[in-house]
Amino acid sequence: MDLQKPPRESTEQRVDPRESPAGPPVRRQPGASGASKAPEASGVPRAPEGCLAVAIRIPVRIVVLVLVVPVRMLWDALVVTGRFLNDTLLRPLGRALLWLARAVFVWPFVGLWRYVAVPLGRALAWLGKVLVVVPLVWLYRYVLTPVGHVIAWAGRGVGAGLGWVYAHLLTPVGHAVMWVLKGIGAVLAALGFGVYTAVAWLVRYLVVVPARWLYTWVLAPVGRALLWCGKGLVWLVRTIVTGVGTALYWIARILFVLPALALWRWVLAPVGRVLAVVGREVSDALGHAWRIAGHISLAVGRFLGTLLRWIFVEPVRWVYRSVLTPVGHAVRDHVLRPAAEAARGVGRATRQALAAARETVRQARADVRRMLFGGPRQPAPVARREPSGREARTLGGSTTALTKD
Repeated sequence: MDLQKPPRESTEQRVDPRESPAGPPVRRQPGASGASKAPEASGVPRAPEGCLAVAIRIPVRIVVLVLVVPVRMLWDALVVTGRFLNDTLLRPLGRALLWLARAVFVWPFVGLWRYVAVPLGRALAWLGKVLVVVPLVWLYRYVLTPVGHVIAWAGRGVGAGLGWVYAHLLTPVGHAVMWVLKGIGAVLAALGFGVYTAVAWLVRYLVVVPARWLYTWVLAPVGRALLWCGKGLVWLVRTIVTGVGTALYWIARILFVLPALALWRWVLAPVGRVLAVVGREVSDALGHAWRIAGHISLAVGRFLGTLLRWIFVEPVRWVYRSVLTPVGHAVRDHVLRPAAEAARGVGRATRQALAAARETVRQARADVRRMLFGGPRQPAPVARREPSGREARTLGGSTTALTKD
């Protein structure tokens, strides 16, 4: 239920009986507006509300509104203060700290890397190339490569000799040794087969046959008897355990399960439903109260802003426009501009006097130099090959030195 009164058109719809003869005009309940509009507009039907929800809705929303309005106003004040501090203090301080961090940590390391580490690394690389790489390349090219070629030639010669020894000496000797070993192996295999046959016959008639008879006529009957006794014992134990378990199950069901089920069904579930209704109403009330408190806080903020503007800003603006601006213009026109013109005139006269003094000193220095060392040497005249501008060119004449008459 909203705290504001809904308009008359939304609470009561007038229908002409001639246009809708199916029934009387439909009246909307006031409690159906507000929070219930969103589910109906979104297409999700809302469950019907009971008398408990309607009874606790208005008191809960009133109490929550009274509690939330100071919190919302304090929150809005903190937000405005935080934005002001961020714009006026924290952001400039952060930029200053960032610049200081760059000046203290980044720029020295950049200068050290650019003007110390990089030139030193290039110098070390050049020294390493001159002192290590070039000698190693020369050693590999002019010492190790010829030595390697010589060793490879000697290795190929030794390999050829060893191949000849293997092909013409070791191979025939190996074939002879293998023929002798094959004969000895055949003799030993014949002796081993005979010994194996004798031992197998003795083991069969001295060990296997008696063991089979003992298993068939002694161990198997005894094992079957023991297995039958074990099955009977297991059945007896299983029957006893099943009876005891059934008794314990019914005892636990009667003593614990049925009371717990009754407690859940008749006590906890109704209390939970009531608490769910209360919690839902409190949540809705908090939402409505937070929005209403936002409007109230906005109105209070606008009132305080308007009051601050009319108390401080407008007087200061009026003083600036009506008093300080004319006074500043008068001071600028009658004091600062004449003073600036006078200062410019004094500066112009001073510059002219200094220029005249510099020119006088320059002339005096030139006269003293001329008196002591003489005048500057005049350049010697050079014969010009081109005709002067006064003489006119003719068709039979030439202007070059090679073709002149």
